[in-house]
Amino acid sequence: MKTEIKEFIVDTYQKEWQPLVEKGINYDGIFVKSLLYDDKKGRSTTILLKFEPGAVYPYHNHPGGEEIYVIEGSCTLEGARLDSGNYLYTPPNFKHSVTSKNGCILLFIIPEEVEIL
Repeated sequence: MKTEIKEFIVDTYQKEWQPLVEKGINYDGIFVKSLLYDDKKGRSTTILLKFEPGAVYPYHNHPGGEEIYVIEGSCTLEGARLDSGNYLYTPPNFKHSVTSKNGCILLFIIPEEVEIL
């Protein structure tokens, strides 16, 4: 059991970007770093996502909602542009796609697995 706060720190500079692969599908130009892995759910619930210029994540549903914070660059969700410093909360069962014309890095909090539509 972890007992020291230092054991909960994630040094993102020490982690390598990994290609985003979900259910055997590799999403070209999108990379992930896991920040918080939930053992009970068997997946990461807090991640960093990096979109290369032109990358697209397909139309999907968030059964448990999501939170997005744009660290760097910009992206577009359903016609709404999010720029560096912007935060977005989407409620449960909100559906959208994500594109990034020039690339971006996003902090995502996703309590439930997404459903590709």
